[in-house]
Amino acid sequence: MSSVFKKQSSPLAARLAAWWTILRISVEERLVYRGDFALGTLMRFLPIVTQIFLWAAIFSAIENTAEHRAATSEPARIAGYRYEDFVAYYLLTMISRAFSSMPGLASGVARQIRDGEIKKYLIQPVDMIGFLLLGRIAHKLVYYGVALAPFALVFYLCRGFFPGWPAPEVMAAYVASLVMAFLLGFFMEAALGLVGFWFLEVSSLLFVYMLFNFFLSGHMFPIDMLPSPLDTIVRLVPLQYLAYFPAAVFLGKIEGSDLAIGLASQAAWVAAFILLSRWLFNRGTKRYSAYGG
Repeated sequence: MSSVFKKQSSPLAARLAAWWTILRISVEERLVYRGDFALGTLMRFLPIVTQIFLWAAIFSAIENTAEHRAATSEPARIAGYRYEDFVAYYLLTMISRAFSSMPGLASGVARQIRDGEIKKYLIQPVDMIGFLLLGRIAHKLVYYGVALAPFALVFYLCRGFFPGWPAPEVMAAYVASLVMAFLLGFFMEAALGLVGFWFLEVSSLLFVYMLFNFFLSGHMFPIDMLPSPLDTIVRLVPLQYLAYFPAAVFLGKIEGSDLAIGLASQAAWVAAFILLSRWLFNRGTKRYSAYGG
């Protein structure tokens, strides 16, 4: 009985060992860029300064209007957001985007298909999608390990914009949403890159995707600011889970049953794009042809 179990578990053990080796080597490779990660993190926060000044001017103008002074003495709100909420929201979307952004993934996959490099995954016992996923996990582990200090510094300096730490269950939901944002961002871009089996160039598709991503993910502004029915339409697509949703969870904008439904919907989108990526890869490799040495 034990020998039978050993035979059954050995392929899984071998695969786990291979994945661990790939992940470890990928982490070691990316540690070379630790200085660039630390400096790049601080530079990415610089646009937040302009956002802070912009929204400070907007809220100041609203609060100085005669209508607002006559109506209430409370701070101005836009779509339920105070000025401090906007600053906190933009800082949190920086974290969300750092998890979900996959620069160069789709274009890299399409280039490997076009140049014939993909054949190495077809003749070696290494799964392409799994290999790329492990590489991105390694990148995020090293990036956040190095960028923890710059993030901590920025959030410490801006601590006055936050109402405080959320409840433990909200914090757990926030972490779960960040992990799923990473997976969703990866498999969405992987699917875009795998379209390269049918189109030699995906740069136009990638441009359209990035354009919609910038506006509809909540990276530019909270999507609950959109008027009806546009806000309902935007919530039907998965882009909101890349930036807006995790930030809104942390700030307590999504609670109770809406939070549970949101997390379930995010998980469903992740599963859908995993299946889509696998389907595109399997169908693509069946029609793929490579020539030469």
